[in-house]
Amino acid sequence: MKEELKIYVFRLWPLFLLVIGLPLASFIIWLLIPSQQLDILVIDKTVRDDSFQEHAGLFWTLKHLKYKNRSGDFYQASQDYFGFFPSGKADLGKRVDLEGKSEEQLKALAADLDLVYLADTYGVYENDFDKTAPDDFSKKIYGGLDTADLQLIKLASEGGKTVVAEFNSIASPTPTLIRNEFENLMGLKWTGWIGRYFDELDTLVNTDIPTWMIRQYQRQHERWDLQGPGLIFIKESGEIEAFAHQRDYENKVPLIRTQKLNKHGYKLPEVVPYPDWFDVMMIARDYDVISYYDINPTEEGVLRLRAMGLPRFFPAAVVRSNGNGRQYYFSGDFSDMRTHFGSARFFGLPVLWRAIYVASDYTDRQSFYWNYYHPLISQILDKSSDQ
Repeated sequence: MKEELKIYVFRLWPLFLLVIGLPLASFIIWLLIPSQQLDILVIDKTVRDDSFQEHAGLFWTLKHLKYKNRSGDFYQASQDYFGFFPSGKADLGKRVDLEGKSEEQLKALAADLDLVYLADTYGVYENDFDKTAPDDFSKKIYGGLDTADLQLIKLASEGGKTVVAEFNSIASPTPTLIRNEFENLMGLKWTGWIGRYFDELDTLVNTDIPTWMIRQYQRQHERWDLQGPGLIFIKESGEIEAFAHQRDYENKVPLIRTQKLNKHGYKLPEVVPYPDWFDVMMIARDYDVISYYDINPTEEGVLRLRAMGLPRFFPAAVVRSNGNGRQYYFSGDFSDMRTHFGSARFFGLPVLWRAIYVASDYTDRQSFYWNYYHPLISQILDKSSDQ
């Protein structure tokens, strides 16, 4: 019996190696990799709960790559940002931001930074905490880019630091004057249009389509008679248009395309589906396009885009040099992650997840994270640490 047990255990040793040995080796390698300091300031005003979904993905990458703050600690998604901190109680939460800081304080803060990251400034609203409230109108509690945020970005840019901004950094509820100053500073111009993909536009099938969106469409087009996959475009002025798959565009899901050989050498998949919110931006000539959106519009779709003042292709991720630093803009809710990532303390883990979450699977948001956002932000952090 003992001999049979020995033979049985011997035959199982490859499984033990796979289940225990490889993770242990991965963890030990991660421990042995030296950490490095990178001073980052993150602004996220859209924090509704303790998932910190608008910046959790960024912080996972920071820990995995072993970037630490000036105190020598790993960045914590629950505390190392400026914005809204929900309490989970009736008082809703508190604000920790740059408002009230003097110009000298902002200058000192900007001088110590390597990178400023605007994750989201859309804000938090009453119906984020009161689920009985209607979703077609809700009073703002906190949100929008303000003058102190803008001043810090300006000082960081003037100091040759890296600035990364993504949707929604300047759309509603940011005041128009501050938005215009941000656009001038960053060399960008928002067309006023945002868009969102839905895999089913039939409201009897898809109950996740916001009520306010349906009502707004009905006011302008009499009725919501939409079915199948489609894109909804909404303009700041209130206009709303629906693009139906095959009638108006042929790529079922908007695709983010990256040229294999791009000027700055960013290594990313050539094609990644993106089924979430995006904005349509115009960029200054000194920007380089890392990736762009392609919906493959039909002839009718091209005419409709033209009538809306939109181009055939529009930027997804762009970059331009800014002295010793760089300015980036992501025209999408790239860092938004609604799932748990697991421990970041394992070397090579992103390679494993990329093998599991293939780039073509748009139904799982982790696919986009592992195949596009994580490698992109990893390269940006690496370039920032070298500047």
